[in-house]
Amino acid sequence: MLTFCCRLGLIISTFASLSTVALADTGKPLTLYSSLAHAAPELNPDVLKSALSAMQCAVGNGIEQSDRLAVIDYSQPSTARRLWIFDLRKKTLVLRDLVAHGQKSGENFATQFSNREGSYQSSIGLFRTQESYEGAHGYSLRMDGLEPGFNDRARDRAIVIHAADYVSPLWSKREGRIGRSQGCPAVRPQVARQVVDKLKDGQFMFSWYPDQRWLKSSAYLNCKPRQMASAGTVKGG
Repeated sequence: MLTFCCRLGLIISTFASLSTVALADTGKPLTLYSSLAHAAPELNPDVLKSALSAMQCAVGNGIEQSDRLAVIDYSQPSTARRLWIFDLRKKTLVLRDLVAHGQKSGENFATQFSNREGSYQSSIGLFRTQESYEGAHGYSLRMDGLEPGFNDRARDRAIVIHAADYVSPLWSKREGRIGRSQGCPAVRPQVARQVVDKLKDGQFMFSWYPDQRWLKSSAYLNCKPRQMASAGTVKGG
């Protein structure tokens, strides 16, 4: 049998391996934020911090930890690669690519967001991805919005990740923006299968925009468990 000291040593070693990713030049361990920021220097630090805070709040209130995290910065133009997908275990960037916003959210820049059916606008906040399926747009991914009033009608609105030909650099050269969806975060056909496979079955997706009402009242950014949309029941493997 292991002695108490040996068991304690194993616990400390395991904790250290989970919390320490690599060593900086100073010899100090890098945090998850530092590692992801290093992997994605073009991602706004405030957006990344918000994404991690929202995710950690969700996990702290009963949602199972995910292996990956997707971040969309809707404050950037549609012509920018404003979708990032991170591997949280390896602390690496898996993919950075284009992503569409809704027709009624704006032209090249998205400025309006909605949780309402038929709005043709994108939604912001923290999402939990769910099952993949074959649909009208091919291989696609359903998700559930976790934020009441901001994205919790995502499934009813059929807000999914899917491929779209209009998500293309060639389209942006011709139109000054990529094409727009009916509210879905559509991606390039060339990366759609990779995106769906990396994000299916219970990963986190965080869509950010400096909307003052959302920033002040988000249950996850401000970590208010009573305002969360059935957080304890939305799980995935």
